[in-house]
Amino acid sequence: MSLPQFAVIWDVDGTLVDTAELHYQAWCVLAREIDQPFTRADFTGTFGWRNPEIIPKLWGIHDDAVVTELGKRKEDYYRDEAKKGVALLPGVRALMEALSAAGFAQAIGSSAPRNNIDLILEMTKVSIHVGAIVSMEDTRRGKPDPEVFLLAAQRLGVEPARCVVIEDAPVGVQAAKAGGMRVVAVTCAGHHPDEKLRAVGADLIVPTLEHVTQQDIAQMLVSF
Repeated sequence: MSLPQFAVIWDVDGTLVDTAELHYQAWCVLAREIDQPFTRADFTGTFGWRNPEIIPKLWGIHDDAVVTELGKRKEDYYRDEAKKGVALLPGVRALMEALSAAGFAQAIGSSAPRNNIDLILEMTKVSIHVGAIVSMEDTRRGKPDPEVFLLAAQRLGVEPARCVVIEDAPVGVQAAKAGGMRVVAVTCAGHHPDEKLRAVGADLIVPTLEHVTQQDIAQMLVSF
Protein backbone atom coordinates (compact mmCIF):
# COMPACT_ATOMS: atom_id res chain seq x y z
CA MET A 1 0.00 0.00 0.00
CA SER A 2 1.50 3.32 -1.07
CA LEU A 3 1.81 6.22 1.33
CA PRO A 4 -0.44 9.28 0.86
CA GLN A 5 1.07 12.05 -1.21
CA PHE A 6 -0.43 14.99 0.67
CA ALA A 7 -1.72 15.63 4.20
CA VAL A 8 -3.77 18.09 6.21
CA ILE A 9 -2.97 18.59 9.89
CA TRP A 10 -5.72 20.03 12.06
CA ASP A 11 -5.47 22.09 15.18
CA VAL A 12 -8.48 21.48 17.45
CA ASP A 13 -9.68 24.44 19.49
CA GLY A 14 -10.85 27.29 17.27
CA THR A 15 -10.42 25.13 14.17
CA LEU A 16 -12.40 21.91 14.52
CA VAL A 17 -14.53 23.23 17.37
CA ASP A 18 -14.76 26.41 19.43
CA THR A 19 -14.44 25.47 23.07
CA ALA A 20 -12.38 28.49 24.12
CA GLU A 21 -15.00 29.72 26.57
CA LEU A 22 -15.09 26.31 28.24
CA HIS A 23 -11.32 26.47 28.66
CA TYR A 24 -11.51 30.02 30.04
CA GLN A 25 -14.13 29.09 32.61
CA ALA A 26 -12.12 26.01 33.65
CA TRP A 27 -9.04 28.16 34.22
CA CYS A 28 -11.13 30.63 36.24
CA VAL A 29 -12.41 27.85 38.51
CA LEU A 30 -8.89 26.55 39.06
CA ALA A 31 -7.50 30.03 39.71
CA ARG A 32 -10.14 30.70 42.36
CA GLU A 33 -9.39 27.39 44.06
CA ILE A 34 -5.69 28.14 44.39
CA ASP A 35 -6.18 31.87 45.02
CA GLN A 36 -4.34 33.03 41.91
CA PRO A 37 -5.33 35.76 39.43
CA PHE A 38 -6.57 34.87 35.95
CA THR A 39 -7.83 37.42 33.44
CA ARG A 40 -9.09 37.43 29.87
CA ALA A 41 -5.73 38.89 28.89
CA ASP A 42 -3.96 35.97 30.58
CA PHE A 43 -6.16 33.56 28.65
CA THR A 44 -5.73 35.27 25.29
CA GLY A 45 -1.99 35.53 25.76
CA THR A 46 -1.53 31.82 26.46
CA PHE A 47 -4.32 30.12 24.51
CA GLY A 48 -2.76 27.44 22.32
CA TRP A 49 0.12 26.88 24.77
CA ARG A 50 0.66 23.64 26.68
CA ASN A 51 -0.33 23.55 30.35
CA PRO A 52 3.29 22.89 31.44
CA GLU A 53 4.12 26.27 29.90
CA ILE A 54 1.00 28.21 30.95
CA ILE A 55 1.10 27.48 34.68
CA PRO A 56 4.75 28.50 35.30
CA LYS A 57 4.32 31.56 33.08
CA LEU A 58 1.20 32.89 34.81
CA TRP A 59 1.64 31.77 38.39
CA GLY A 60 5.35 31.15 38.84
CA ILE A 61 4.80 27.52 39.82
CA HIS A 62 7.70 25.36 38.67
CA ASP A 63 7.33 22.13 40.65
CA ASP A 64 6.61 19.53 37.97
CA ALA A 65 4.31 17.45 40.15
CA VAL A 66 2.25 20.47 41.14
CA VAL A 67 2.08 21.73 37.57
CA THR A 68 0.89 18.31 36.41
CA GLU A 69 -1.77 18.09 39.13
CA LEU A 70 -3.08 21.60 38.46
CA GLY A 71 -3.20 20.95 34.72
CA LYS A 72 -5.15 17.75 35.30
CA ARG A 73 -7.69 19.53 37.49
CA LYS A 74 -8.21 22.24 34.90
CA GLU A 75 -8.73 19.70 32.11
CA ASP A 76 -11.18 17.71 34.25
CA TYR A 77 -13.27 20.87 34.65
CA TYR A 78 -13.08 21.50 30.92
CA ARG A 79 -14.14 17.99 29.93
CA ASP A 80 -17.04 18.00 32.38
CA GLU A 81 -18.47 20.97 30.50
CA ALA A 82 -17.50 19.77 27.02
CA LYS A 83 -19.40 16.52 27.58
CA LYS A 84 -22.61 18.53 27.66
CA GLY A 85 -22.25 19.20 23.93
CA VAL A 86 -19.68 20.27 21.33
CA ALA A 87 -20.33 20.93 17.63
CA LEU A 88 -17.98 21.12 14.67
CA LEU A 89 -17.37 24.58 13.25
CA PRO A 90 -18.93 25.40 9.86
CA GLY A 91 -17.45 23.56 6.91
CA VAL A 92 -15.26 21.19 8.92
CA ARG A 93 -17.12 17.94 8.32
CA ALA A 94 -17.58 18.54 4.60
CA LEU A 95 -13.91 19.40 4.12
CA MET A 96 -12.70 16.39 6.10
CA GLU A 97 -14.94 14.10 4.07
CA ALA A 98 -13.77 15.62 0.77
CA LEU A 99 -10.11 15.33 1.76
CA SER A 100 -10.54 11.67 2.73
CA ALA A 101 -12.33 10.93 -0.53
CA ALA A 102 -9.46 12.53 -2.46
CA GLY A 103 -6.84 10.42 -0.69
CA PHE A 104 -5.39 13.04 1.65
CA ALA A 105 -4.02 11.83 4.95
CA GLN A 106 -5.27 13.79 7.95
CA ALA A 107 -3.92 14.24 11.46
CA ILE A 108 -4.53 16.19 14.64
CA GLY A 109 -1.69 18.39 15.88
CA SER A 110 -2.72 20.06 19.12
CA SER A 111 -1.37 21.45 22.38
CA ALA A 112 -4.34 19.86 24.15
CA PRO A 113 -4.06 16.75 26.33
CA ARG A 114 -4.88 13.48 24.57
CA ASN A 115 -8.03 12.91 26.64
CA ASN A 116 -9.45 16.21 25.40
CA ILE A 117 -8.75 15.35 21.78
CA ASP A 118 -10.26 11.88 22.12
CA LEU A 119 -13.40 13.38 23.66
CA ILE A 120 -13.82 15.91 20.85
CA LEU A 121 -13.29 13.29 18.14
CA GLU A 122 -15.74 10.94 19.81
CA MET A 123 -18.43 13.58 20.24
CA THR A 124 -18.11 14.96 16.71
CA LYS A 125 -17.76 11.56 15.00
CA VAL A 126 -14.82 12.52 12.76
CA SER A 127 -12.17 10.11 14.04
CA ILE A 128 -12.66 7.99 10.89
CA HIS A 129 -10.81 10.70 8.95
CA VAL A 130 -7.86 10.98 11.36
CA GLY A 131 -4.80 8.82 10.73
CA ALA A 132 -2.57 10.22 13.49
CA ILE A 133 -2.89 12.28 16.65
CA VAL A 134 -0.19 14.38 18.29
CA SER A 135 -1.14 15.84 21.67
CA MET A 136 0.47 17.68 24.57
CA GLU A 137 1.90 14.45 25.97
CA ASP A 138 3.78 13.72 22.74
CA THR A 139 5.76 16.96 22.66
CA ARG A 140 8.47 18.61 24.68
CA ARG A 141 8.09 22.06 23.14
CA GLY A 142 4.87 23.94 22.48
CA LYS A 143 3.88 26.14 19.56
CA PRO A 144 5.41 28.26 17.99
CA ASP A 145 7.97 25.45 17.92
CA PRO A 146 7.06 23.21 14.95
CA GLU A 147 7.52 19.93 16.86
CA VAL A 148 3.79 19.10 17.05
CA PHE A 149 3.25 19.45 13.31
CA LEU A 150 6.51 17.80 12.27
CA LEU A 151 5.68 14.80 14.43
CA ALA A 152 2.20 14.59 12.90
CA ALA A 153 3.68 14.62 9.40
CA GLN A 154 6.19 11.95 10.40
CA ARG A 155 3.46 9.71 11.79
CA LEU A 156 1.49 10.06 8.57
CA GLY A 157 4.55 9.36 6.44
CA VAL A 158 4.21 12.64 4.52
CA GLU A 159 6.97 15.19 3.94
CA PRO A 160 6.36 18.53 5.71
CA ALA A 161 6.39 20.40 2.40
CA ARG A 162 3.41 18.28 1.33
CA CYS A 163 1.33 19.25 4.37
CA VAL A 164 -1.23 21.99 4.95
CA VAL A 165 -1.99 22.97 8.53
CA ILE A 166 -5.39 24.37 9.50
CA GLU A 167 -5.05 26.76 12.42
CA ASP A 168 -6.72 29.72 14.08
CA ALA A 169 -3.97 31.17 16.26
CA PRO A 170 -0.83 33.16 15.38
CA VAL A 171 1.34 30.86 17.50
CA GLY A 172 0.02 27.88 15.52
CA VAL A 173 0.62 29.60 12.20
CA GLN A 174 4.19 30.33 13.28
CA ALA A 175 4.71 26.70 14.23
CA ALA A 176 3.46 25.43 10.88
CA LYS A 177 5.55 27.88 8.89
CA ALA A 178 8.62 27.02 10.96
CA GLY A 179 8.01 23.41 9.97
CA GLY A 180 7.96 24.29 6.26
CA MET A 181 4.22 23.84 5.81
CA ARG A 182 1.42 25.83 4.22
CA VAL A 183 -1.28 27.25 6.50
CA VAL A 184 -4.99 27.96 6.24
CA ALA A 185 -6.09 30.26 9.06
CA VAL A 186 -9.73 30.31 10.13
CA THR A 187 -11.24 33.35 11.87
CA CYS A 188 -14.81 32.27 12.64
CA ALA A 189 -14.06 31.65 16.32
CA GLY A 190 -13.05 35.30 16.53
CA HIS A 191 -10.07 34.89 18.82
CA HIS A 192 -7.47 36.45 16.51
CA PRO A 193 -7.82 39.19 13.87
CA ASP A 194 -6.89 38.72 10.23
CA GLU A 195 -3.97 41.12 10.43
CA LYS A 196 -2.20 39.13 13.15
CA LEU A 197 -2.61 35.89 11.23
CA ARG A 198 -1.39 37.52 8.04
CA ALA A 199 1.59 39.08 9.83
CA VAL A 200 2.88 35.67 10.95
CA GLY A 201 2.59 34.14 7.50
CA ALA A 202 -0.81 32.52 6.99
CA ASP A 203 -1.10 31.56 3.32
CA LEU A 204 -4.90 31.70 3.22
CA ILE A 205 -7.26 33.37 5.70
CA VAL A 206 -10.96 32.48 5.63
CA PRO A 207 -13.95 33.29 7.84
CA THR A 208 -15.04 29.64 7.85
CA LEU A 209 -13.98 26.41 6.21
CA GLU A 210 -17.13 26.61 4.10
CA HIS A 211 -14.90 28.78 1.92
CA VAL A 212 -12.25 26.07 1.42
CA THR A 213 -12.43 23.03 -0.85
CA GLN A 214 -10.23 20.00 -1.32
CA GLN A 215 -9.16 21.55 -4.64
CA ASP A 216 -8.03 24.71 -2.82
CA ILE A 217 -5.85 22.63 -0.51
CA ALA A 218 -4.39 20.69 -3.42
CA GLN A 219 -3.61 23.90 -5.31
CA MET A 220 -1.74 25.30 -2.30
CA LEU A 221 0.50 22.24 -2.28
CA VAL A 222 1.22 21.87 -5.96
CA SER A 223 2.15 25.56 -6.16
CA PHE A 224 4.43 25.38 -3.09
